[in-house]
Amino acid sequence: MAEVKKSAPGGGATAQRAGSGGWTRFVTARPRLTLLVALVLTALAVLAGGGVADRMGSGGWEDPAAESTYATEALARQFPGSQPNLILLVDAGAAGADAPAVAAQARKLAERLDAEPGVDGVGSYWSTGSPALRSEDGRKAVIAARIAGEEKDAAAVLDRIAPEYRGTHGPVEVSLGGGLAVRHEMQTVIQEDLLRAELIALPLTLVLLVMVFGSAVAALLPLGVGIVAILGTNAVLRGITEFTDVSVFAQNLTTALGLGLAIDYALFVVRRYREELATGADTYTAVRTTLRTAGRTVLFSALTVAVSLAAMLVFPQYFLRSFAYAGIAVVLLAATAALTLLPAALVLLGDRVNALDLRRLLRRGRTPAAHPAGDGEGTGWGRATALVMRRAPVFAVLTTAGLVLLGLPFLGVRFGTADDRQLPATASSRVVQDQLRDGFPGDPGGGITVLAEGAATPAQYADYRERIAGLDGVARADGPVTAGGGRAYFTVVPDGEAVGPDAQRTVTELRAEPAPFDTSVTGQAAVLVDSKDALAERLPWAAAVIVLVTLLLVFLLTGSVLIPVQAVVLNALSLTAMFGAVVWVFQDGHLAGFLGFTPTGDIETTLPVLMFCVAFGLSMDYGVFLLSRVKEEYDRTGEHEHSVRFGLRHTGGLITAAAVILAVVMVAIGTSRVTNTKMLGLGVALAVLMDAMVVRSLLVPAVMKLTGRLTWWAPGPLRRFHDRFGISESDAYNPGPTPDVEEVSETRREMTSLRP
Repeated sequence: MAEVKKSAPGGGATAQRAGSGGWTRFVTARPRLTLLVALVLTALAVLAGGGVADRMGSGGWEDPAAESTYATEALARQFPGSQPNLILLVDAGAAGADAPAVAAQARKLAERLDAEPGVDGVGSYWSTGSPALRSEDGRKAVIAARIAGEEKDAAAVLDRIAPEYRGTHGPVEVSLGGGLAVRHEMQTVIQEDLLRAELIALPLTLVLLVMVFGSAVAALLPLGVGIVAILGTNAVLRGITEFTDVSVFAQNLTTALGLGLAIDYALFVVRRYREELATGADTYTAVRTTLRTAGRTVLFSALTVAVSLAAMLVFPQYFLRSFAYAGIAVVLLAATAALTLLPAALVLLGDRVNALDLRRLLRRGRTPAAHPAGDGEGTGWGRATALVMRRAPVFAVLTTAGLVLLGLPFLGVRFGTADDRQLPATASSRVVQDQLRDGFPGDPGGGITVLAEGAATPAQYADYRERIAGLDGVARADGPVTAGGGRAYFTVVPDGEAVGPDAQRTVTELRAEPAPFDTSVTGQAAVLVDSKDALAERLPWAAAVIVLVTLLLVFLLTGSVLIPVQAVVLNALSLTAMFGAVVWVFQDGHLAGFLGFTPTGDIETTLPVLMFCVAFGLSMDYGVFLLSRVKEEYDRTGEHEHSVRFGLRHTGGLITAAAVILAVVMVAIGTSRVTNTKMLGLGVALAVLMDAMVVRSLLVPAVMKLTGRLTWWAPGPLRRFHDRFGISESDAYNPGPTPDVEEVSETRREMTSLRP
């Protein structure tokens, strides 16, 4: 069948079709060779990505250029005892920590620990006599140390020495805690949870795909694309760990997006291919048409999602940057697999893509549907859309009000830092930290440390200590602990919560307090203050990247000035329920018992940024699917309302099915025992479902009805720009009429008359 080409002004459409035709010939000319090469590359990716989790870190929330980071690193070098990351909790039982036999055994353990390679700054209750290092009941006391080096090196030292110290030693029982032990156990728990999530998500996804497609053969294709994307991304992340730090949390996003987006793209491609077969097209013609239409939309969608995730690269915290690395890689690999491996497989399968129709068992002799998933619901989607558009003002107002109402709890958000309470209550390092928090005087690790650099006299040190001890919100100031070269540090114990608003205010006051030497402030509260400042400074840049690129890409797709603005506003509105639920559930603790986590009264600072970028990108994914089909029909007919109904009739079931499948994957991720991962999985699942079932089904058609033909308006220069460079899913360029000034005025009058 010869391709039909019509030139748009400037030749843009011809260039697009020529390029897509070349790509079609490339991916279908040698389908067996294409699949063989993909199989070899996937096998290499398995080898290259093996053990990637062991090379990842479990931190990354700090700004590496912040004052608190500098002070932490300087104190670790000059005063390792001031920055312990390993705690040996020594339980003497009824004998008490001061019993002679207990004291002798504890000193022996401390001396042995001090002799371990890579361990510095060993101190203990028995060497200092500090009451802060002994429990209030006198039964337990602490040996503290610092394992030096980068996170991976320190973890390796911990792995080596932990079995030698954990357990019974004469009259005492030793447990291990501290920041390093918490992060190391969190990494282990995440790996175990990720494996369990994959074991849950893969079979459930396959069942849902069989329900969507009917054909077991068609159902396996999206799953195969997802597995290729996940394995490929693991290999990419393994390579990135050679050059920079990568958070182990990013692997959860790799699994979720790898399965979710690959399934979205494969659903869209296979659905369009089966539609073409149903019209009587032969295999090669159906594949060519699919790649020229759905394939172009998949590529465009992948770009929009990748841009949303790339915005996290502007932040300095490697926790956020890791999600950008993983997200961009998995999105591009999923799109590449959907546009290369999938067409090759379809060429080889031909009509057999509909084989093994398992739904025949449920039909009990009824005539099978002529079209794949979604078409059987076409009449229902058409009627529903017609109802929404007839009552557009009502649906627009009620839907918007409902979404805003669901998001109101986010107005009370409080930001904090992640700690051991991210882990389940039974985790060994969490148990130690709970005992330190509840049974020892003060809040371990909650102090604020002030590093002093520069020559000073004892009197100057004493005067400075007295002044900072007198600040509001300071319970006690200790120090200085001095070293050669004019270096010293003070420890400030704040009133109340270690990272609460009062402690954060104390950090600001300490930094403003004049001193005869240079000062740098660190501690949990200082790290939180610096992290919030870094996010606030760069958040406008990230938002600008997402908004501007989204506006440009949607304009290139639609040629409209209004639709890109609608897309950004409605996508952001679709996230309100997610943010409201995050605060209501995870900050305020509702459903904590049911979901199995410990509420801390705040949200980790970087999580809302991460969730916004991920959920916004996925919302754009569904928006592109819908808008591309609406635009295709509008180009063909020039009928606005008909095109909106047509787009929803042909994509509503598809988008809903894709959203349900992605939500299943995200909920599987949300079964994690680590609170942040649970929050990410369940929150994004809610956002995806709200976007597909509320925004795309109700709000988008209502708004497009209200804007009428004005929806497609663009000024002359931009219209000519789109004619030359725009992207269209249409097989042949056949633009719908552009509304003139009189039509725009008429549309405005219609909108005014429709207002409630």
